Amino acid sequence: MSPISETSFEEWQSEQSKDPKYVAAEVELEPGYQITRLRIQQGLSQAQLAEKVGIRQSSIAKIESGNYFPGLAFLRRIAETLDARIEIKFIPKGAEKNKGQPLKPGDVASSKT
Repeated sequence: MSPISETSFEEWQSEQSKDPKYVAAEVELEPGYQITRLRIQQGLSQAQLAEKVGIRQSSIAKIESGNYFPGLAFLRRIAETLDARIEIKFIPKGAEKNKGQPLKPGDVASSKT
């Protein structure tokens, strides 16, 4: 039997966040995670959510597991059903230096064309 790790979850997650493959998988699974979280908070089964959206339960399962990523129009239907909104962000590379803080007017250099 292997010994219990003394690494905390936060330490493990911090280490994983340095791995580009982990980060890519995390980003890919995020929409499914959010749908699952909202569905469970509202006490809905996958089948109940599917019925309200007008699709099959297997489609909800695929979305939640990250095996299918629907288009924006379809995500809007799910969001409406879950009484949620969709938020899409374009974050510049290197924004982690600013910890995701919004840009201030002076942060953007004007380009001359």
